[in-house]
Amino acid sequence: MIKLNKSNLIGIGLGLLIIVVSAILLFMKVAFFDIKTFYFIAGIAVIIMVLPFFINLLIETKREKDKEAMFLEFARDLTEGVKAGTPINKTIINIRTKDYGSLNPHIEKLANQVSFGIPVKDALEIFSADIKSPVISRAVSLVREAELAGGKIEMILESVTASLAQIEKLKKERKAAIYNLTVQGYIIFFIFLIIMLIMQFKILPITTELQIGTGVSEEISEVAGLASVNVRISPETFTKPFLFLLLTQGFFAGLVIGKISEGNVKAGLKHSFILVAISWLISTGANLFLR
Repeated sequence: MIKLNKSNLIGIGLGLLIIVVSAILLFMKVAFFDIKTFYFIAGIAVIIMVLPFFINLLIETKREKDKEAMFLEFARDLTEGVKAGTPINKTIINIRTKDYGSLNPHIEKLANQVSFGIPVKDALEIFSADIKSPVISRAVSLVREAELAGGKIEMILESVTASLAQIEKLKKERKAAIYNLTVQGYIIFFIFLIIMLIMQFKILPITTELQIGTGVSEEISEVAGLASVNVRISPETFTKPFLFLLLTQGFFAGLVIGKISEGNVKAGLKHSFILVAISWLISTGANLFLR
């Protein structure tokens, strides 16, 4: 469920205000304001409305990555404490004062629960549910099972820490390896955008010179008493679908880029927003300023 905060409401209100003012100017037929100007300004208004959600998505994605990175540090400190002979519940309470970035509130809550007498396995389950990270959930599940079984928990913690370190290493290697693919995805989209603009403003206007007749020769027309009819085709008839084609291409290209680069379709929404916004502004802006 999408939660609306103050920045979201301000963005939505400002965007709606711009659209309403633009619609009024269009209805009043102001000299410099036509339908093409309205489309361009309406696109800017929609971007203003969506921008706070986009920024919140970036912040949330960065926070999730920071939590996973800090959990590795937390697991290392927990392992060292348990290996030194301190029970896991006491170790959690002892390391609560260390700085783990965005993970601090969750560790503070975990330590408070343990100090109040809540079993470690139950506190860890709540800890995992609050963070909602697949990587952390798997690691916490192993720690809970080890604590519940009463085995050598220090060995389990050491294995979990090594596994988390390996996951973080693989993520960094994967990100470096596919950076070029991400750049190529943007380059391919911009090439597609340029081709569409060339088609719209250079190639299709040539069709204004073409006239399609009825297909009946003048001789037959004269005999039959028919008039030869010529129809001039407007380039706008062909270019109308271009904008929707660009928006569709930008949206799905962004999802693909996100899936390839970060392995998550949700992460692709930020790329989709960027490409769709660029597509709308460039397409409507070109129609406005190159008419």
